[in-house]
Amino acid sequence: MKIKNKIAITVAPILLLAILTMNFAFGFFFQNCTLKLELMYFNVVCTVAYIVVALIVFFLLGSHLSKPFDKLINDVKSIDMTKNEFARLSENGLSEFSFLRKSINGLLNRIEIDQRELIDSKETLHATLLSVGDGVISVDNKGNIQFMNPTAQRLTGWKLEDAISKPIESVFVIINELTREPADNPVKLVFETEEILELSNHTILLSRDGTEIPIEDSASPIKDMLGTTVGCVLVFRDFSERREKQRHIEFLSYHDQLTGLYNRRYFEEEINRIYVEKNLPFSIIYADINGLKLINDAFGHGNGDKIIQWIAALFTDECEPGNIITRIGGDEFVILLPKTDEAKVEDLARRIFEKTEENKFMDIYTSISLGWDTGKDPNQYSSDVLKNAEDFMYQKKILNSTNKRNEMIRSIYNSLLQKCPGEKAHFTRVSNLCEKIGRAFNLSGTDIKELIAAGELHDIGKIVIDEAILNKTRDLSESEVSQMKHHPEIGFRLLGATNEYLNVAEHVHSHHERWDGAGYPRGLKGEDISWKARVVAVADAYDAMTFGRPYREAISTEDAIEDLKKNAGTQFDPDIVKVFIEKVLGLEW
Repeated sequence: MKIKNKIAITVAPILLLAILTMNFAFGFFFQNCTLKLELMYFNVVCTVAYIVVALIVFFLLGSHLSKPFDKLINDVKSIDMTKNEFARLSENGLSEFSFLRKSINGLLNRIEIDQRELIDSKETLHATLLSVGDGVISVDNKGNIQFMNPTAQRLTGWKLEDAISKPIESVFVIINELTREPADNPVKLVFETEEILELSNHTILLSRDGTEIPIEDSASPIKDMLGTTVGCVLVFRDFSERREKQRHIEFLSYHDQLTGLYNRRYFEEEINRIYVEKNLPFSIIYADINGLKLINDAFGHGNGDKIIQWIAALFTDECEPGNIITRIGGDEFVILLPKTDEAKVEDLARRIFEKTEENKFMDIYTSISLGWDTGKDPNQYSSDVLKNAEDFMYQKKILNSTNKRNEMIRSIYNSLLQKCPGEKAHFTRVSNLCEKIGRAFNLSGTDIKELIAAGELHDIGKIVIDEAILNKTRDLSESEVSQMKHHPEIGFRLLGATNEYLNVAEHVHSHHERWDGAGYPRGLKGEDISWKARVVAVADAYDAMTFGRPYREAISTEDAIEDLKKNAGTQFDPDIVKVFIEKVLGLEW
């Protein structure tokens, strides 16, 4: 309906009511008046006049007021609010209507800006959800899926068009890795608590094709302006790589890198955890590799590590499931044996000992010392059982250490002969010459035995020298000579680790020292050099000159004697050289 019609409908009854009221008033006031008839005619005329005036007013209102309103309303109706950009109203006309049109245009501008910002924000959010590396799933307040980004589709194996409007439980299927039981639905928990929740550890996502993917995730409620929960958003990620790193770190923290066995940290935590009444009787084996330091010095730490690995593998082969094997130190192992009595632990220790005695690793003699104890009383501390096993092990080690170390020296000596087969004859000859020199000086039988051993073992430190250098037929390079000069020190360390060869070690250490102090490795001089080392030096030099070395040809006995005489008092002890020539070789000085 047009504005002027509305005005007419509204104003006409008011004017008519006013006319009738006035006529009634006049009639009541003059009802006894003699001019009653005239007044009635007057009222009729006035009424007609009022009607004419009212019509004129209606016409003016329609022309100057209702038409601009109709025009404004039609213009507003013509605006298409479904478009992103709106048409603007013409701002011509009366000042009041121009102001209204300008105000409407201002509102349209603001609506258009807000709508553009809303669209941009929506597009940015959508692009972010599509590109984010985590999987994102949103559901409505009934738990039905509304959105899944590409990552979520890839991890679950569901396409958005297939998953839309489906319950979250049918698409996002999760189980506990340890129990294999279905895990709690995080969306359901969010609706119940209306709080942000995170999945527990060991959660596995079952993809649509059955693939198992370790994940970590969180679920958050979606709330409207009034704080009412209207949905939920689930964010999750593939945890596989990170879990593997965590497992690797955990493995390193509880395992020995060399052997793969449990380390001391794990041992200390585990023994307190499992030493409980239900695991009694509880036995412990304490093991120690004999002579590992000798092996490292003689064959290098690389071979020493291989022996440790060999022993660890032997333990693993002989132990049963449930036995816990740990390496608690360089050469020390502890085996924890829950529910194991004395008979079983003794049988296991016997088998381990026999295996090490029967087998050699790389032709290196290897042995171990074992001690054990069994705890039966729940009131007994695990540390007491461990201490008893350790003490028992050390008792056996002390009883057998001398023989074991001597056997190790012989093993090292034989390995050297395998590297340099020609050295055996040299060692024998030097040993015989040392014996003859000792007898020429009327030494006791004990001293002569010591000289014989020193002559035989004087070059045992060469076990660490590369075989190619030992057998080289040309002159040695400066670096090769430097390596060779280390063998007296190595021999000293090897022999010094044994009781039997402890005294011999010092003679081996000094057999390349010179009377004038220009020798090696310590630059000792004169009487500071042990006497037996000076004997070995003469015997070794004479044999090397008369029988030659791989890199040097032999010379005659006469030339060798002249060389000894020439260097007596500088390289060699002159008294020993004189006795050697006169009494051992039977020649004149």
